[in-house]
Amino acid sequence: MFISIQELEAAINFWRDQSPSRGEALQLCPQASALAKPYALMIIQSSQRVPLDGLSEVAQIAWKEYLLRKG
Repeated sequence: MFISIQELEAAINFWRDQSPSRGEALQLCPQASALAKPYALMIIQSSQRVPLDGLSEVAQIAWKEYLLRKG
Protein backbone atom coordinates (compact mmCIF):
# COMPACT_ATOMS: atom_id res chain seq x y z
CA MET A 1 0.00 0.00 0.00
CA PHE A 2 1.22 3.46 -0.90
CA ILE A 3 0.33 6.82 0.63
CA SER A 4 0.30 9.88 -1.61
CA ILE A 5 1.86 13.14 -0.51
CA GLN A 6 -1.61 14.71 -0.50
CA GLU A 7 -2.96 11.96 1.78
CA LEU A 8 0.00 12.35 4.11
CA GLU A 9 -0.53 16.11 4.24
CA ALA A 10 -4.22 15.57 5.05
CA ALA A 11 -3.27 13.23 7.91
CA ILE A 12 -0.79 15.75 9.31
CA ASN A 13 -3.42 18.49 9.16
CA PHE A 14 -5.95 16.20 10.84
CA TRP A 15 -3.58 15.59 13.75
CA ARG A 16 -2.73 19.29 13.95
CA ASP A 17 -6.46 20.05 14.24
CA GLN A 18 -6.87 17.40 16.93
CA SER A 19 -3.88 18.63 18.92
CA PRO A 20 -2.63 22.09 17.90
CA SER A 21 1.06 22.98 18.14
CA ARG A 22 2.12 24.12 21.57
CA GLY A 23 4.82 26.08 23.32
CA GLU A 24 7.06 28.80 22.01
CA ALA A 25 8.63 26.33 19.57
CA LEU A 26 5.15 25.34 18.28
CA GLN A 27 5.93 21.68 18.82
CA LEU A 28 3.76 19.23 16.87
CA CYS A 29 1.87 16.44 18.58
CA PRO A 30 3.62 13.02 18.34
CA GLN A 31 1.37 11.78 15.52
CA ALA A 32 1.85 14.85 13.32
CA SER A 33 5.57 14.87 14.08
CA ALA A 34 5.94 11.21 13.06
CA LEU A 35 4.14 11.87 9.76
CA ALA A 36 5.97 15.14 9.10
CA LYS A 37 9.33 13.39 8.79
CA PRO A 38 8.44 11.22 5.76
CA TYR A 39 6.46 14.16 4.34
CA ALA A 40 9.57 16.36 4.43
CA LEU A 41 11.63 13.61 2.79
CA MET A 42 9.03 13.26 0.06
CA ILE A 43 9.27 16.97 -0.67
CA ILE A 44 13.08 16.90 -0.75
CA GLN A 45 13.11 13.81 -2.99
CA SER A 46 10.22 15.03 -5.18
CA SER A 47 8.31 11.83 -4.37
CA GLN A 48 4.58 11.61 -4.89
CA ARG A 49 3.98 8.53 -2.75
CA VAL A 50 5.58 6.46 -0.03
CA PRO A 51 5.03 2.80 0.88
CA LEU A 52 3.22 2.33 4.18
CA ASP A 53 5.82 -0.20 5.30
CA GLY A 54 8.50 2.44 4.65
CA LEU A 55 7.17 4.55 7.52
CA SER A 56 8.40 4.23 11.09
CA GLU A 57 6.24 2.24 13.48
CA VAL A 58 5.00 5.43 15.14
CA ALA A 59 4.11 6.95 11.75
CA GLN A 60 2.29 3.77 10.70
CA ILE A 61 0.23 3.85 13.89
CA ALA A 62 -0.55 7.56 13.38
CA TRP A 63 -1.59 6.85 9.78
CA LYS A 64 -3.83 3.91 10.69
CA GLU A 65 -5.42 5.81 13.57
CA TYR A 66 -6.03 8.76 11.23
CA LEU A 67 -7.84 6.48 8.80
CA LEU A 68 -10.05 5.15 11.60
CA ARG A 69 -10.86 8.58 13.03
CA LYS A 70 -11.39 10.62 9.87
CA GLY A 71 -14.67 8.81 9.27
